Parts: sequence; structure tokens; C-alpha cells
Amino acid sequence: MVTVLGAHKILTSVEDARHDRQPLDTVLVPLDANASPGVPSLSLDREPVAKAIQVASRAMDATREPVPLSRLAASEIVDLDLIETARARPALASAEGDDAQREAMGTASSPLEEDARHMAIVLGTLASGMLASNERLVADATSYEEVSEDELELFDEGPILFEEEIAASEPYVPEWQTYTVQPGDTFAIMAQQHLGMGYSEVMTLLEAMPEPRLLTHWRVGNHFEYQLDAKGELLALRLMKNARDGYLVERGEQGVDVATIERAGEATQRLFAGTVSGSFARSAQATGLTSAEVAELAHVLEKKLDFRRDTRRGDRFQVLVESDIIDGESLDPRVLAVNYDGARMDLTLVRNGEDNRFYTPDGASLDPAFDRRPFAGHYRLSSPFNPRRHHPVTGRISPHKGTDFAMPSGTPVTAPADGRVEKVGNHPAAGRYIVVRHDNGYKTRYLHLSRPMVNRGDRVTRGERIALSGNTGRSTGPHLHYEVLVNNRQVDAMKVELPESQSLSGDALVAFQRQAEPVLAALQSGETGTTVASTEAEVSDSDDES
Repeated sequence: MVTVLGAHKILTSVEDARHDRQPLDTVLVPLDANASPGVPSLSLDREPVAKAIQVASRAMDATREPVPLSRLAASEIVDLDLIETARARPALASAEGDDAQREAMGTASSPLEEDARHMAIVLGTLASGMLASNERLVADATSYEEVSEDELELFDEGPILFEEEIAASEPYVPEWQTYTVQPGDTFAIMAQQHLGMGYSEVMTLLEAMPEPRLLTHWRVGNHFEYQLDAKGELLALRLMKNARDGYLVERGEQGVDVATIERAGEATQRLFAGTVSGSFARSAQATGLTSAEVAELAHVLEKKLDFRRDTRRGDRFQVLVESDIIDGESLDPRVLAVNYDGARMDLTLVRNGEDNRFYTPDGASLDPAFDRRPFAGHYRLSSPFNPRRHHPVTGRISPHKGTDFAMPSGTPVTAPADGRVEKVGNHPAAGRYIVVRHDNGYKTRYLHLSRPMVNRGDRVTRGERIALSGNTGRSTGPHLHYEVLVNNRQVDAMKVELPESQSLSGDALVAFQRQAEPVLAALQSGETGTTVASTEAEVSDSDDES
């Protein structure tokens, strides 16, 4: 145990004990007789006095708070007995009062003042050689942190004052939310309550929508998606008509922008097989084909197969259908191939991807080169071709040199064969009309239209939509007046001999057969790349029609 008399000696011993290579010695710092107790006058040969005072002041500030010895590491502890009180002896005393003063001071003690304790620490630090140029301390100095150039650039304009730093906030990222229509909902009210829109903005949005009924004629359970900005106002709205098609509405500085959405699905092939039992349509639907797929299949086969006379119980058929799968829903089904193995007819047909028409495996076309009727579906023949027709009012002979089909206004009218538009006009009696000259020399005319969809000189192909039917001109009701002219003379469109179908040849035939190869293999093997459906369903014999 070591007892040290003098505070600066204590601190000096502690500091020197930290360095085992330095002998334990003490550097005494003399005080000037006239020095104030708070700020001693230092006189060292090693450094200027002004610098010593500056260092000492910093050391005092750094040690204002006492450090308990319990916090020091084991290597830094030295056994000490500290004297908590000290007896002060005046430096100058008169001979007469010396005994009395010594008696008074000897019996009284006072605690070591705080400032004196800090000054002792400073003196101990100075004595240990921190102020002097100590080669050992310099040799031990090092740095353990690597500082990159990028970090240094942050301090080009001076140190960062953390108390003045502003807390960085994360950027706002809008998220898609879903709204489900509830009973009694209207878009105008919902938009004001949930989308942060004003009434005028709602009206502007409805005017910009190509199909505003999607927003004004809601059904409970319908839903749409939307995004809001940080203020809770509409950024974007996504509204789907079905799994594939919809609209995207985005709010901009100039109002709203509306874009169409068309989702691409995954093309999937499905093979259906069945046996005729009752009507062909019911038998086909029993395999799992949808109503739309059955309708397309019937449309393909009816060009060669009479469902009333040619189908027999036990006839087998296979159908390869391709459709786009979106969210588990089958969209836009397309019949790729069909094989009908019947008692009265065997038929195999494959769709050609180049012209979207059906051919036999040998390249023979299923479709005629000239359609009998210029529309899809079935419409009643309201007035046939009749050169001896009597006028219903005057009773006189008034030839009817065309064929009339009763149909609603707006029904699509298609070109029966390839050709070029020769005339598009409007006539007091014929109304809006179109004349097309076909490649085989035939000519067709279409009267009482509501809207032509082609212009004079346009090239049209068989099956292309060219007009919408109507009730313009002198007409007693909505219908289509259709004429076929051979050598510029009207003939009966329902009886005239039409050009025969054309077959593929040359490179077109080679390309088609290469494309048809895997399709025919799927029909024969009963396997496709995806799902195979098959049934031997028994359907009631009561249905005799497709």
C-alpha cells in the first residue's frame, strides 16, 4: 500500500503506472509565490507557458466529472490510500502568532475543494509527460478507422452539427387499393368521399371515359382499384370490363388521361372428345365446351355437315381448342382443328394461321370463295329477289332486284369476297349505300345502311366488316337490301352459282402442312401440352336440332 501526500503526486503516480516501460517518478511543478490559487503560474522549459495553460484548461474541462475507480480497467488500478482532508499551513506567519495559528490549524480540518482536485489532475497529467514531447507516447499513437474520400467530401463545408439536422422522411409511395361496390353506391358520391374528387372533377372523368356506363351502372360486388397521393386525392384509377380489357385513368395537370388496358393471357390448348347422342350441340356441350366454343364449332362444320341429315347416334368427334387463360378464366376461344368420324361423313379440318380459314390436311379450302350471305348469323329473308313483284300500294308490277333481310339497325355487314370499294354514297330512295367490285368480276350492292365503314377505293377482304345495316332512304323498316350483279345485271343472290373454293398450293401449302403437323398429332394421340377433356356423355334423344 502506498500513501501519497500531495494531490498532484497521486495523479502523477496513476498516470505513470499506465505505462509499464516508464519508471515511476514525479515531475514537480513549482508555483509562484504570488500566484492565485485558481490559476497557477506554470514555468516549464519544455513548452511555452501560454500553451501549457491552454492544455491545462482543456484538461480541467474534460475532468469536471469524477470517474469512479470501479470503472477503470484492471491494468489501470493502483493501490492507494487517499487523504480526504488536508491540513493547510500558511506560507507566511509572524513569530508571535505562529504557535496560536499552528494550534488553530492543527485542530481544524477542511474538505479538499473541487477546483483543487481538478487542478491536481491537471498537474498530474502535465507531470506524466503529456504536455512534453514524449517519444514513447508518439510512437504508440495510431488510428483504427478508415475514412474514404466520399466521407471526407461530406465535411468540405465544415463539421455537421447534429442538433441542426432535420430528420429525413421516407418518400411517399402510393399503393393500389380496392373498392367494392356496396348497395346504394353511386360513383359521384363515392369519388367525393373516398377519392378526394370534387363534383366537377367527377363529371370531367365521366366525360373522358369511352364507356361511362362502367361507372354509372354499377352492380353490387363489382370492384375497381385506385391510388391516392399523400393528400388523399386520386392519382390513378384502374377499371376492368373483364379479365382482359379495361381502362386506366390517371390524374394530370390538365385533367384526366384515359388509356385502354389489354392483358395478355397464356395460350392454352385443350382437347375435347365426345360421342353424338341426341343433338350435336348438346353432345358437344356435354364434353365441357362452352356455349361460345360450341357455336364456333357448329359454324365450322355446318359448311360441310348437315346436322339434321348427316349426324347419327354414335358418331365420334374430337375438337382442339386454344384460348387465353387469365386469372384462371378462359378467354377468346379458337377452334384449331376438328375431326368428325361419322356413319355418313368423315371430315378433318385444321385452321390456317395465315388467313384464319379452315382447310383439309391436303390444303383444300372449307370456305367458298364467295359467301352466300354478307353477314354472320341467321336473319329472316323478308323479301326475296322477284322480277314480277307487285307493289303493295299501287298493285302494279314493281320488280324487286335484290334480296331483303330483316335485321336490327347497326347489324354488321361483311364483304362476301375479296374486292375493292367502287362507290360510297347517299340516295333519296336507296339511302346510304356501298358498291363493291370483286376480284372474280362480280359486283355487290348494299342499300339502306345506317353507316358505311369503308371509303371509295379501299381494298376489302372476305369477311371484313364494311357497313352497319339501317333504315335510311325509302324503307318500311330496318333491313338490308343486298344485290349481286353478274356482267352488271342483277341476279338472285340466293340461287346464283358462286365461285368455287380455292385450295392452297406451292409454298403456301408447304407452310400450312408444316403448321398442321403437331395439331393433327394431338388429335390422333389425344394429348396436348395442357389439359385433355373427354366424355362419353349420354344426352337425351329429345333434341333433334343443333
